[in-house]
Amino acid sequence: GIQWYNGSDVATGATGTAIGTGQANTTAIVTTQGTGSYAAQLCNDLTVGSYSDWYLPSKDELGKLYLNKGTIGGFVNGIYWSSSEFDASIAWCHGFNIGFQFTSYKYLTDRVRAVRAF
Repeated sequence: GIQWYNGSDVATGATGTAIGTGQANTTAIVTTQGTGSYAAQLCNDLTVGSYSDWYLPSKDELGKLYLNKGTIGGFVNGIYWSSSEFDASIAWCHGFNIGFQFTSYKYLTDRVRAVRAF
C-alpha cells in the first residue's frame, strides 16, 4: 500500500467524483503535493510500454472498476484509493473486499490501481 498524500494535510482541489474527473484530480494532487512517493504521483509517473498517461481514478471511476473487477482482473480483496478528496485530511476509497466506498485518512496506506481512460 501507499499513502494518498505526501505528508501534508492540505486541500488539493481534487474534489471531482464523477467519471471523467480522475485525470484532473490527479493533476491537482500532484501540483499541490509535489514530488514524492504517494498514490497520485505513483500513477502520474507510471509508464507501461509506450503509455505514460496514467492517473488515479476518481470515486465513481473506481466504483465502475469494482463493478467490472471480474472482467478487468488483477484486483485483490483490499482497499483502493480514489483521487477524490473529501477534505484536507480525508479522501474517498473503495473496499474491494467489502464492496462499498467510504472515506479514509490520507496518511493511511491503501492499494492503488492506475487507469488511462474512461
